[in-house]
Amino acid sequence: MAGRVTASIITIGNELLSGDTVNTNAAWLAQQLEELGVVVTLMASIPDEIDRIAEFVRAESGNADLVIVTGGLGGTPDDVTREALAAAFEAPQDEVADLAERLRSRFPADPEYAARWANLPAGARPLENPLGGAPGFVVANVFVLPGLPAEMKAMFGTVAHELQTEQPITSWRRVYETTEAKIVGVLEAMGDRYPGVLVGSYPKFHVEGATVEVVVKSSDPAALEAAVAWIEQALEEATGQQSP
Repeated sequence: MAGRVTASIITIGNELLSGDTVNTNAAWLAQQLEELGVVVTLMASIPDEIDRIAEFVRAESGNADLVIVTGGLGGTPDDVTREALAAAFEAPQDEVADLAERLRSRFPADPEYAARWANLPAGARPLENPLGGAPGFVVANVFVLPGLPAEMKAMFGTVAHELQTEQPITSWRRVYETTEAKIVGVLEAMGDRYPGVLVGSYPKFHVEGATVEVVVKSSDPAALEAAVAWIEQALEEATGQQSP
């Protein structure tokens, strides 16, 4: 992929909104996409409601270059992602015959239960599930992955090469024993000097004092190198701490 590529991450499940399950999928996906050079512009969690999922996915498929959806691919009543994606793209659900047969063969104890996972939106491209049963799929610019983290990560690994951009984002980070108030001038000056480079500061407070992690990111290696050289020196002067 060329140029700036954006992505929305949508995680589906009532258990995420209730707090019964910690949403680790979104954070992991954001990290992986950034390494591929994809800029995540939105993260959202949606309940197991067909109309709400369909409306949100339809909107985000037009707002972002890529949409990554996780969750709701099982066979229980609250697994409605296939139906919702079919509604989002106004497509019927069709059984992918060869996929259904493979699923029946893999799960002979309950073949018809497994075969329902092959009822995908018409025109969708199935994605094999290396560690589980229910397949994912791709429809338009939307990649649909399982909700179980291990299965999601394994399936993402099978499509990561499709998402790789020409300009992966790289980063520099360092923790300083200081407060944001003492380095805010450096951070502001950084933004003025290197407008194409992102800089963030993330404070923590401990019994022994405060620390701030400073993170610099860019898809331009030369710009990142120049910005890091400048900010390291500026932070050394502001905090009195030498870089290792």
